[in-house]
Amino acid sequence: MGAGKSTVGRALAQILGFDFVDSDNEIEQRTGADIPWIFEIEGEAGFRDREAKVLEDVSSRDGIVMATGGGAVLRTDNRRVLSERGFVVYLEATLREQVRRTSKDQKRPLLAGQDRRTVLADLMAAREPLYNEIADLKLPTAKRNARQLAQQIVAALGETASASGV
Repeated sequence: MGAGKSTVGRALAQILGFDFVDSDNEIEQRTGADIPWIFEIEGEAGFRDREAKVLEDVSSRDGIVMATGGGAVLRTDNRRVLSERGFVVYLEATLREQVRRTSKDQKRPLLAGQDRRTVLADLMAAREPLYNEIADLKLPTAKRNARQLAQQIVAALGETASASGV
């Protein structure tokens, strides 16, 4: 959360000439409701069910860059789909960066009414091993802008293609 997935994803899609899909935005478009409302009415489990469907659908398309929600890695099937169908980039943000980047954001249900630092630290502890499990590339985000990170991803994609003979 707050690592810059959507911002970097948009920059990467622009460089590659691909479509960009933010899975959370896709969920909102399909349901006609925002994420906080879905969490309130259906709970996190209901949201995660919707998220799994979107990941399954969107990852089957060609020529896309997709930014997932931070919790997409929690389900084994999501991790499988993402790792089998795409090149997975883990944008590593420090806890300090995450707290700063989410400080004014009121649309994150998991942070609502909670101590952000504590919640983000707990989320990081639970999710980081899962990100590491499927990441094809890990990039620290500190002191880099979205365009620089996107260019590093493009370079890594080129190296991967060369190594596999594509």
